[in-house]
Amino acid sequence: MSMIKEFRAFAMRGNVIDMAVGIIIGAAFGKIVSSFVGDVLMPPIGMILGGVDFSNLAFTLKEASGDVPSVTINYGIFINAVIDFIIIAFAIFLVVRAVNKLQKKREDVPPEPSQEEKLLMEIRDLLKVRS
Repeated sequence: MSMIKEFRAFAMRGNVIDMAVGIIIGAAFGKIVSSFVGDVLMPPIGMILGGVDFSNLAFTLKEASGDVPSVTINYGIFINAVIDFIIIAFAIFLVVRAVNKLQKKREDVPPEPSQEEKLLMEIRDLLKVRS
């Protein structure tokens, strides 16, 4: 099998396509959460804390001089990223929890007996009646 055919067979498997769709949706979800945190959640929190804009919070290690920019540690952006992560992790937790509940419900329902099993049960019941 040529390398191209092998790659095509790999890429067209259902799991790979499902994974690609999941990654694309996950990236879009991450952008939505980042916007929610930066544009909706953090401004009121900053206002409550006295008009603090978290994205501008930073420690200046070295002031700018001439063409050299200042050296800063931008901990406000880090705080936003941590809140993004917590929201995304919680959302994923809820999805995994829901999937686990659905799988548990499927496991609780016994499968329908096959035709052979039904026939064997009928034979068993007939033998019990004869005894």
